[in-house]
Amino acid sequence: MKLPVTALSVSALALMAAASASAQAPKQRPTPAQAVRGNFAQLNKEVLAMAEDFPADKYNYSPGKDVRSFGDVIIHIASGNVFGAKAGRGEDVKWDELDPKDYKTKADMVAALRKSIDDATATLKATPDDKFKETLFPWMAVIEHEAEHFGQLNAYYRVNGLVPPQSRPQPKAN
Repeated sequence: MKLPVTALSVSALALMAAASASAQAPKQRPTPAQAVRGNFAQLNKEVLAMAEDFPADKYNYSPGKDVRSFGDVIIHIASGNVFGAKAGRGEDVKWDELDPKDYKTKADMVAALRKSIDDATATLKATPDDKFKETLFPWMAVIEHEAEHFGQLNAYYRVNGLVPPQSRPQPKAN
């Protein structure tokens, strides 16, 4: 399945790869596969932290009619990861294979997100760099999609008077 790649997503990959390259020592540019793996891991780490941190009694929070609740967004993100894992393995797949109605509690939703991250990460790791170009576009779509919903989740935090985990002061390293 081929997905359209926007100029934004191509630019974002280039910027992410450049940022990742500048943080590495020695100055060696990552391959596209390494850049995608790293960005996928970092973004999912932050979303998982939010899913684990957000109060269970607010998981049904929605800013308005016909807008996904916090919990629904978590499952929607997990669906994107499922899509990436299956597309990365060459399987037939459709988006939103996970139905939020099948997940009743915060614990269920966090477990689904964690499983989707683990499955997608395993697929990314199992894909040799020289074969990665065949699945680059679905992964870029998944990362771009999740980044958009990451922003949405940050807004849900702020509207509820909460500070997202990644915006909290971090302890200084010794």
